Formats: sequence, structure tokens, C-alpha cells
Amino acid sequence: MRNNLPIAEEFESVREWVFDLDNTLYPRHTDLFSQIDKNMTSYVAKLLSLPRDEARKVQKEYYRDYGTTLNGLMNRHGIDANDFLEKVHDIDYSWVEPHPELGEAIRALPGRKYIFTNGDVGHAERTATALGILDHFDEIFDILAADLTPKPAAETYDRFLSRHKIDSSHAVMFEDLPRNLTVPKTLGMRTVLIVPHNFDEAMGETWEHDGHDGAHIDYVTDDLAAFLKHYLDTR
Repeated sequence: MRNNLPIAEEFESVREWVFDLDNTLYPRHTDLFSQIDKNMTSYVAKLLSLPRDEARKVQKEYYRDYGTTLNGLMNRHGIDANDFLEKVHDIDYSWVEPHPELGEAIRALPGRKYIFTNGDVGHAERTATALGILDHFDEIFDILAADLTPKPAAETYDRFLSRHKIDSSHAVMFEDLPRNLTVPKTLGMRTVLIVPHNFDEAMGETWEHDGHDGAHIDYVTDDLAAFLKHYLDTR
């Protein structure tokens, strides 16, 4: 993986800073999402009366094919989204360590800052609070604001931009999933891919990292705070 330092001139016109939440604002090795992952497996197992190993296969197939497990379960089984979100986000947020350096960097960025997540607002608020960065964001755009249509669907990005009156040519998006940066790039946004410190030992599904070296990726970094600080220091 290449690790790019931001070129200040390329961010000179940026006034809208858009951040994914899980495995982006906190590093993947925090492993917070593993708790959500287990809860989703339990939910699928109970809903479909499957043993855990079979339920996990279904869960991952829906994630791959529908963008989120939730979207797959709604399309295939008509579940209550709010019930699902409440159950799968019943986790221990003490796993997330405060990150004052990241908070200071986000606070100093010129313009508006957003969390744009396929999770819900409650999960985003609890995670950002644990990191110590919640107060530095102007808005959280979650899966409910997206009318339950997750990234990477193009209409979800359109809904986000329209709701907040964002000119995409003045925006940058930070994401850990390459496929979720394809649409932002076509819309004229700058794109930054967040990767694990040790990419070869990265947790998660192998397909999640397909396209990590694609032309829709402008920058790659394994340290979001350092990336932002370098930009601020060289403005």
C-alpha cells in the first residue's frame, strides 16, 4: 500500500470534510466492529433458525450483495430496521480509546465536518464520544437519514449532498472501504482511503479491499490524525 501525505494545494478549496465512522475515525485494530459483527450473526441465527456458522455465511452474503447486512435482511425478510439497529449496536464502547490529537485536527479543519455512516446516529454519537471528537462535527448522516439505502448506492450520496447543500467539488471523503469512494470520485470529491496499519493482516472480508489501488482513490493513509495534521501544518 502507498501512504500519501496530503498536498496542501489540492485541499485549498475544500470546505466540506466527510468522514465514514467505523474503521475510519478509529483504527481497524480497535476491533470495535467485531462486537457488532457477532451481534449481527446472532440476529440472523435467531431470525432464520440457523446454526451460527450458517447464519454468518448468510450475513456476509447479504453484506456483500446489498451493501449492509441490514439492507439484505430488509429486502429478503422484511425485518424492522430499528429493532435490528438497536440490537446489533448493544456493545461495549470502552474498547475505543480517546484520541485528542485527532479531535484537535478535526476541530482545526476549515469548513463543515460530517460523519457519514451506514450505522445509526446513536452508534455514531457513542463512538465519537468515546474518541472525544463528537463536538467537532456539524452533522451526522446515518442509515435512517439515507432512507435505509446504504453506501455505496449513488442515491445515498445524492441525498447526503442535497440535504446539507454541499458542493461536491469543495468536498473530501475519508473511507475505509474502496467501493464506497467510487461514487464520491465521480461526483468530483477528493477521496482518501484509510487502511489498517498492517494491511496484510487486516481483519474483515478479503473482497472489502478490492479496488484499493484504483484510480478513484486519491490518497491512502494508515494514520488519519497524522494525515490531517500534515495538511494543517503545510497550509
